Amino acid sequence: MFKSIFSKLMVIFVLIIVFSFSVSGLTLYYSLGKYVSSEKLNELNKTGEDIREYLNIYVENSSYMLSELWLQKLLDLYVRNTGIYYIWIIDSEGNIIFNSPQNMVNLDQRIRKNLIFDFGTYRLPDKRQYEKVFSGIDPVVETGDFYGLYRDTGWSWLVLQKPFTYTDRNGNSKIIAAIYLITPIAEINKTRSTVFEFFIIAVIVSGVISIILLYIFSLRLTRPLKQMSHAAKVIASGELSQRIDIDTQDEIGDLARAFNQMITAIQNLENMRRGFIANVSHELRTPMTSIRGFIEGILDGTIPEEKHREYLTIVRDEAVRLNRLVNDLLDLAKMESGEIHINMIDFNINELIRRAVIKLESIISEKDLEVIVNFEENDVFVKGDSDAIERVLINLIHNAVKFTEPGGMIVIETAMYKKEKDKVVVSVADNGIGMDKSELDMIWERFYKSDKSRSQDKLGVGLGLAIVKNIINEHGQKIWVESEPGKGSTFYFTLNRVYKDKRE
Repeated sequence: MFKSIFSKLMVIFVLIIVFSFSVSGLTLYYSLGKYVSSEKLNELNKTGEDIREYLNIYVENSSYMLSELWLQKLLDLYVRNTGIYYIWIIDSEGNIIFNSPQNMVNLDQRIRKNLIFDFGTYRLPDKRQYEKVFSGIDPVVETGDFYGLYRDTGWSWLVLQKPFTYTDRNGNSKIIAAIYLITPIAEINKTRSTVFEFFIIAVIVSGVISIILLYIFSLRLTRPLKQMSHAAKVIASGELSQRIDIDTQDEIGDLARAFNQMITAIQNLENMRRGFIANVSHELRTPMTSIRGFIEGILDGTIPEEKHREYLTIVRDEAVRLNRLVNDLLDLAKMESGEIHINMIDFNINELIRRAVIKLESIISEKDLEVIVNFEENDVFVKGDSDAIERVLINLIHNAVKFTEPGGMIVIETAMYKKEKDKVVVSVADNGIGMDKSELDMIWERFYKSDKSRSQDKLGVGLGLAIVKNIINEHGQKIWVESEPGKGSTFYFTLNRVYKDKRE
């Protein structure tokens, strides 16, 4: 259950929809209740103000019987045309002076039985039901059963009590009555429920539409993933030409493009593996064939005795080349597998350069090359594996010697790296044959030898620069080359500098 991404997405989306609508519904329900209650209270207040004006007119004309009838008809009119159930006018003793609807018979029996009937007048039974409104000038709002008056109805009621203050001709003011506007809260809730019912219908309709849209969206979202799953199975079977055709600008499109790039990288690695095996086979076969041929020629007498030494020297050189190839391959394999660990120490890079030049002095002198060494400071200390960095220097200087014409020049420099603080950049430059720009990225690959270099480096196997790059990468540093055909090449690499005061 819920194993597929499609089913998980559907469940998550449905839960999100249900949660969102639930929160929205609850928020709407309670806020709507407050809003409707507030609007109802405002309506009662407005009605109460109107009745207060009419009551003032009645008081001033109370000597006329018509005025009492007039006021009663007005109260009945408000009851018929508004949501107000009852309108009472009460005196300071709690007696109901006016009641609308007019006849108390029309009053709910469950309410009327809780009133006190005395001397032909109904009176509120509890002082708490009227003493508040007569003790101040502000309206009083009561909700609930109104101190037991409405307990038998089973409803909760809203009672707005507005004091009626009369000012006589002498300017004396007194609260002589109170206007009660009464309506059940159920009527308020009815309005809320009606609105909420429409909301529920809208939720159901929108929910169904949302689920349909989510279904379509989930299918569109998972379809490319299924394509990638199928492609992965095809690729696993060895078919590396498989590609995913998904041209979208979203994350799925990015994943598809990354997937295709991965397949391309795997294909390139496979081609490199095959090329590596072919190159290794060739590089091993060539010296072994030479060694075997010359030895057989010496043994069967094909090569005359006076040339034995010459051909044995060739055999020795091929054996040395073969040994160097094997050692380089082993070292490169160890580097790439992480078996060789860098031993980081502080050392003087300038002194290491001097030592490397001295070790190559014989081949430098053989080609009559001028070596210029420029140091920004006499002593520059760096952090790294001194043996590994010495190997880097010897390889770079050796390459510079091989590809520089006799009488040429090699320049080795150390300087502060301007792009990054606390780094030293070491450069090895020559004025030799140079390289095309198209070759600069390939020279770091194993067994790579340009056509121009093949005539210059007959004994090389094309592993030196691959080893150099691995060593520098292990140090977490940068290495790059600048070259121009016919003008020479310059190799650069960086190292972290260690200042003398910090070392001490």
